[in-house]
Amino acid sequence: MKRLMIGAIALFATFQLAAQKTNDEINKKNSWLKAGLSAGVPVGDLSNYSSFAAGLELSGQWMATKNWGLGIASGYTNYFAKNGGKDFGTIPVGLLVRYYPESKGFFAGTDLGYSFLTNVSGQTGGFYVKPQLGYHNYNWNFYGFYNQVFLKSPSSDVQNVGIAATYNIRF
Repeated sequence: MKRLMIGAIALFATFQLAAQKTNDEINKKNSWLKAGLSAGVPVGDLSNYSSFAAGLELSGQWMATKNWGLGIASGYTNYFAKNGGKDFGTIPVGLLVRYYPESKGFFAGTDLGYSFLTNVSGQTGGFYVKPQLGYHNYNWNFYGFYNQVFLKSPSSDVQNVGIAATYNIRF
């Protein structure tokens, strides 16, 4: 079911991109870096082990069309352990897809890729998905998200919900 949903989202995005005029060159009006902070609460079985997650967000985005942003996403999230446990982290490396109906206002998007685990024995990482809904303007993006890293055992998946803010750095 998860793969079907991801496939449907990718197919919809592909058709939408094909129907619009694409930007041929990368410049400071249509491309930028996004750097910011996130905070979240672990959910699922992870909430028994960790009480809080905080991270750094970093991505590069190119506005492929007037409404669609494509790019790469990365960062680092630290999961703070409960009861004297051991903190661990995730380092995602993925693709960023965002839809902006207007030049200012609401946006929806997702990051998809692979997330590496740090400070965890026996696990290296797994596929991740991070859907987002938020508000944007020329300089800032504020959004809520759900993040899930799919591991070999579903009961050990890394999941959290949170909020984030990123600043657009033009180059």
